[in-house]
Amino acid sequence: MQQSPQPPQQSFTAFAREREGRGASRRLRLTGRAPGIVYGGDGKPQTIEVDHNALIYALKREAFHSTILTMTLGETTQRVLLRDVQMHPFRHEVLHIDFQRVDENRKIRMKVPLHFANGEISPAASTDAIISHVLTELDVSCLPKDLPAFIEVDLSTLAVGQSIHVSDLTLPAGVTAVTRGGESPVVATAIVPRVIAEVEEVAAVVEPGAVVEGAPVEAGKEGEKAAEKGAEKGAEKAPEKSAEKAPAKKDAKK
Repeated sequence: MQQSPQPPQQSFTAFAREREGRGASRRLRLTGRAPGIVYGGDGKPQTIEVDHNALIYALKREAFHSTILTMTLGETTQRVLLRDVQMHPFRHEVLHIDFQRVDENRKIRMKVPLHFANGEISPAASTDAIISHVLTELDVSCLPKDLPAFIEVDLSTLAVGQSIHVSDLTLPAGVTAVTRGGESPVVATAIVPRVIAEVEEVAAVVEPGAVVEGAPVEAGKEGEKAAEKGAEKGAEKAPEKSAEKAPAKKDAKK
């Protein structure tokens, strides 16, 4: 499995924010700016504001969430990571955004997206199996210079009933996966849906020409059975009607 090359440079512009508090943040949003903060490293936490429309556009890019960003603040530039975004419950509006400064000599933890490839040529693709992407991102630890834009998962050898685990991935040099208790979670698996499997089992057991319970009956046979039932009902009702009418005629003559 091949890892991705280094990600392209992602940058944005921020402005120093002087006023703090809910009221100030609300007024700031009305002017088309989103409040935020940058912290970590050797500097003190600093409140900032970012153009809201530019921020919304940047958040649509995958790399903005998983790569090191260059933030221009005044006359200086800083390398930061996006750490948290607070969105409005029902409006497409950023309420607050957090960035963390990057220390080039200190390892960072980051969630890196997984890109799945070659699923269409895998042995599982030629069957009724479904390839399920159990994980879509992987928590990794590395130095900032080694952080990949994404990790590619090769599905070309995945067969029915098999799974690809985190331990099966080939990570870039200097990058290690962060898992709980040394476990190796499933990344992708190929399974046959239960309904399809049950149908195939029934088809293999039933003899040719046998009628399976719940199977549709041919239209011609249904019509014949309906006609036979109708004739039987008609024959039963005819004597009853004649017997009922006979006494009525005798009374009329009297």
